[in-house]
Amino acid sequence: MILTDLLKNEVRDSDGRMLGHVIDVRFVVDGAPGELLADARLAGLVVSPHTSSSFLGYERTSDRRPWLIADLLRRRHRGSFFVAWDDIARLDDDRVELRPGFLRRSPSLEG
Repeated sequence: MILTDLLKNEVRDSDGRMLGHVIDVRFVVDGAPGELLADARLAGLVVSPHTSSSFLGYERTSDRRPWLIADLLRRRHRGSFFVAWDDIARLDDDRVELRPGFLRRSPSLEG
């Protein structure tokens, strides 16, 4: 599976309830340094319950400019959450299923 196959997929809990769509992914660079960069691993997914479009990076910092775009995106993505890779039970071609007891975390990289 490639990254674009994962984006916009439905996300469901272990009971089959729709939670939203994958709108972004988070990688962690923590492997041994290579020729150009250290190895990266997929840390988890950002899920939005209201839309399948991206935050355009506004969830990553406290930057709020231009305010009109930042405000629109915050409203559109209210309730969005990050789910760790360990909380994913199954990946299909068009669906992600989370394990029972998964944790909803902030999509922000600041906390």
